[in-house]
Amino acid sequence: MVTHVLNFIIKLKQLLKFKRVKTINDFNFENKKALIRVDFNVPLDENYKVTDDTRIQAAKPTIIKVLEDGGSAVLMSHLGRPKGIQEEFSLHHIVDEVADVIGVQVKFAANCVGQEAEEAVAQLNPGEVLLLENLRFHKEETAGDAGFAEELSKLGDIYVNDAFGTAHRAHASTTIVAQFFPANKCFGNLLAKEIDSIDKVLKSGEKPITAVLGGSKVSSKITIIENILDKVDNLIIGGGMTYTFIKAQGGQIGDSICEDDKQELALNILKQAEEKGVQIHLPVDVIGADAFDNGANTKAMSVDAIPDGWQGLDAGPETLKNFHQVILDSKTILWNGPLGVFEMENFANGTIALGHSIAEATQNGAFSLVGGGDSVAAVKQFGFGDKVSYVSTGGGAMLESLEGKTLPGIAAIGN
Repeated sequence: MVTHVLNFIIKLKQLLKFKRVKTINDFNFENKKALIRVDFNVPLDENYKVTDDTRIQAAKPTIIKVLEDGGSAVLMSHLGRPKGIQEEFSLHHIVDEVADVIGVQVKFAANCVGQEAEEAVAQLNPGEVLLLENLRFHKEETAGDAGFAEELSKLGDIYVNDAFGTAHRAHASTTIVAQFFPANKCFGNLLAKEIDSIDKVLKSGEKPITAVLGGSKVSSKITIIENILDKVDNLIIGGGMTYTFIKAQGGQIGDSICEDDKQELALNILKQAEEKGVQIHLPVDVIGADAFDNGANTKAMSVDAIPDGWQGLDAGPETLKNFHQVILDSKTILWNGPLGVFEMENFANGTIALGHSIAEATQNGAFSLVGGGDSVAAVKQFGFGDKVSYVSTGGGAMLESLEGKTLPGIAAIGN
């Protein structure tokens, strides 16, 4: 098993057993104020309207649990990367959207610390929700400043971290603040589900276990590959990474994307996989194009015989048949990265077909976890969100978990 990830999961489970790391279900919030770190870093249009409420929806169960217990919820989040106070990054823009999703009125404090925030919290009654202003309006947030974290800690009786998307950052609100709640801190429902889903893939998953890694660069996935090779039975490699592997084995890839300096690394991965008994599945054919353009001329061709002037931009029909069978034979599936340039309609078929395969396997009883920005975007775009077992909201945090890194926001709850 993945050494670093296993050590982390074992350590986490030991903490859960011996140090009583808690989830939100271990607390009754009656007459308590829950200080909840949510991830409301949502996209806004030019009129400051939320265009994707997925992260707000994901936090809803935790917030509702607090309210139904008879407690109140103090929500803190960041939005964007402001430099000081910038109106376009104010969280007051999303107050109505949060209220619509949660189903209760949401109050707003124009600061996240200080007298204004403290007075707003003091006036909060059971069953009410308060959203604090953008944490990153204060540089102390990203600096992990202990004084700032202590100011935040005055705003709640129990600290709940439900922001998996920022759990890989040692920021004041995600990590440092936890030390001021030695006995009253816990994971929210979302963060607990993220941990459990990763655990199902990397530790307790039913075999055969298949990982699908796509995207453009081997270099961006190498740590993940090295970590999961000890666990998975099958590794499907697709997307732009394909061509580095094919060229390394002597194939002709035309003008396809390739990391020439990573060819030796690709060969080493193949060797490691063979030694560990892991089946590597590479495309056998691709949809080639004579330009990187949705309107380019296209045709199916062998992955190792792409002529000059052409480039592979999607998985081919034989490849998709092969991948489909591997997926259907799997009981646990990790999907990270598309199989082609899915942003262009004419090169989205491979990614859509993969989504259908994973959806079918899931319907047949497999556990499927989708994580990573492009994969999540594809799942949303093509309507697979409710057809897989779990879609991670974590982005970078998800990837760092798969790489075996200990996320400071998670570790802080166990200390």
